[in-house]
Amino acid sequence: MGISEAKIPKGVLLLPLSLLIILVLLPLIRNLTQSSSSKIIYGASLETTERNRCNIFSGQWIPYPKESYYNNNTCPFILDQLNCISSGRPDKEFMKLRWKPDECELPQFDATQFMKLVRGKSLAFVGDSMGRNQMESLICLINSVAHPEDITAKRKYMDENYFRWWFSAEYNFTVAILWSPFLVKATDSVPKDFSFNSAMNLYLDEADKSWTSQLENFDYVIISTGQWFYRPMIFYENGQLVGFQKGSENNITDLNFYGYKKAFQTTFKAISKGFKGSTFLVTHSPKHFENGEWYEGGACDKTKPFTKEERSVYKYMDSLKSFYQIQMEEFEVAEKEARKKGLHFGLIDITEAMITRADAHPSRYGHTFNKNKKVNDCVHWCLPGPVDTWNEFLLYMMRL
Repeated sequence: MGISEAKIPKGVLLLPLSLLIILVLLPLIRNLTQSSSSKIIYGASLETTERNRCNIFSGQWIPYPKESYYNNNTCPFILDQLNCISSGRPDKEFMKLRWKPDECELPQFDATQFMKLVRGKSLAFVGDSMGRNQMESLICLINSVAHPEDITAKRKYMDENYFRWWFSAEYNFTVAILWSPFLVKATDSVPKDFSFNSAMNLYLDEADKSWTSQLENFDYVIISTGQWFYRPMIFYENGQLVGFQKGSENNITDLNFYGYKKAFQTTFKAISKGFKGSTFLVTHSPKHFENGEWYEGGACDKTKPFTKEERSVYKYMDSLKSFYQIQMEEFEVAEKEARKKGLHFGLIDITEAMITRADAHPSRYGHTFNKNKKVNDCVHWCLPGPVDTWNEFLLYMMRL
């Protein structure tokens, strides 16, 4: 019987055919699967990639005709010191601008989203009155959702003129300002004759215990300071006198910058030692006095932001650049070390955005904190106002 006459089993014929189909289709299936997976992965990470790529701190102020996030009726907590409208300021144009990054959109502050992020957590602003300014803004931004209560009176061991505590029972969320204008240990050189121009003793290698002793109670810490480093200071390291800066706000020297640099080194070192939460640094906030400092009758009466020409002759530019550069250098070093330890350090760079906003200070409608004494305030920021943008930055960075 020849081959042509042999009865070949069906299974023998089907086996090569099945193998052929598998060999041809398997690579196609694998490529399709990989392609599909790549699209899914890419699609999921696209938003994150865009967010990481965008520099939200580089941009410009653009007209924004809509109402502010809050007002005196929706936020009864605005300090008189910062409540420019109720203090008699007639113009409102400073509230009609919004920060627009060059390469993307800065999302508006979403109080519900923010409170979901911080539910069951705590946040502290550490530093000077710029931190308090930002905290007051945050309290107003979340009030419609979180309904925070001032619980400072329950912490009587703290000086309520400077330390403030708020609590949202609905979200089990605490926010506080821990007053430490130099971040390091500081004392009055002449305790019985204190003034805003008297010299301060600064112990540059000792972090201020008023905030370091509280670190373990918080999940987020936001550092901001700078304005107090314009004043006369006496510096100590290892218990020894190392320098004496006799100047004033009109006479900034290298010693001011030396103290600022050392203070941040000590601060970041203290945070890296024991704090396990997220740390954010808010960069230096510009002041805008014209025709003298605050104690010389200087004011800031502009009703519009600086033009390019006005910005180019901003009189504090040299000192601002120096303070800012120190912050950036020390933050970069600290952030690298923090990453090695699995810690999170974030930057909230408000300096570029605020340098043009000479129009947004209380100015002649300001007065001293908890006092009725009038003072031209070109350091702090009106509420509502561009300081609300700092918290838009904060929420954006918290979501990264």
